[in-house]
Amino acid sequence: MAWLDALRGLAAVAVLAEHMLQAIMPSLRPYWCNLGIYGVMVFFLVSGYIIPVSLERRGDLRAFWISRAFRLYPLYVAVIGLTLALAWWIPVRDAVPRDPSAVAAHATMLTDVVGVATVVDPMWTLSYEMVFYLVCAAMYAAGVHTRGGVAALLFAGGAVLAGLLLSGPPLTGGWVVWASTVAFALGLACVVARRGAVPVTLALGIGAVALLFLSSRAPWFGAAILAVMFAGAAVHRWEREAGRLWPVGAAAVLVAVAPVWAPQAGWWWVQPDVWITTLAMAAATFAGVMAVRERWRIPRSLVWLGMVSYSLYLTHVPVLKLLTALAGDLRTAPPPVQALVMTLTTAAILLVSGLTYRLIELPAQRLGRSR
Repeated sequence: MAWLDALRGLAAVAVLAEHMLQAIMPSLRPYWCNLGIYGVMVFFLVSGYIIPVSLERRGDLRAFWISRAFRLYPLYVAVIGLTLALAWWIPVRDAVPRDPSAVAAHATMLTDVVGVATVVDPMWTLSYEMVFYLVCAAMYAAGVHTRGGVAALLFAGGAVLAGLLLSGPPLTGGWVVWASTVAFALGLACVVARRGAVPVTLALGIGAVALLFLSSRAPWFGAAILAVMFAGAAVHRWEREAGRLWPVGAAAVLVAVAPVWAPQAGWWWVQPDVWITTLAMAAATFAGVMAVRERWRIPRSLVWLGMVSYSLYLTHVPVLKLLTALAGDLRTAPPPVQALVMTLTTAAILLVSGLTYRLIELPAQRLGRSR
């Protein structure tokens, strides 16, 4: 599906632009929307559109998890390893705990939903991808995997309630990290070994939802993300005439009003005008590309960007930090110098992304399909 690759490409470019403008040319950074959140919301819509149907087509929980592991972990581990190897020169950000709990949280990819900052900034989104996988698998095991619209409404409603009732996570501490890590590891081991796969999958899904609301860094935001992802799933069902579209619209309204307390936390991008504009842009991008997919000849460059989008997403921050460390603080440099550095940095990031896709992602995906 080239149009989905195009969406991934657009999303990756938006996230790259957000971080690059912030680091090099802040005078051009827009504040009427958040390009980074816009990009990840497009990513989440695409994941929601694809993942549940992918699981349904496989019809095998074990194969699903093996495929996801080989898709995500090899590059994830490589980027973390490179970042830590360069920590003597470019220190890991202070928010990352310097204790074994950080290792455990990164091992499950559940970092953000157990309150642990990630080694590489953009990796926080993988927490919600993982929760989505766990919930989708549980819904499949329960035989309700076609109810994406209902799930979108439930998570959107949960986001509103969390925004009203929770100013932060009720559960915190290292014990949450270790308990979730043990449950995650043992649970997936049972699924892969085909030992009690259905009840274990249901338990993992329930546990993931509990973490989302009780220990994630911003419970309303986590629930809103899951609502967006299940909205993507509902759109796919509607397109196949297997569901209705109205739950998507209702969920969108609820997500738009969800950050009740968040503006008080100092996040400029959840001010109502910025938040709603960002969400509307993501929805319009997804709907627009979907509407013209049969008539639009998608540029190969955009399809390629979509193919390497995971590599671009994970590697762009380390590469950006490395190059800005070499060049120094450019935020007050003359605009021509900033433009030149941004051009060279973009070229370097695209080169690295292409290489990591070819050398790490593709071989790992092939290996995963052979299992």
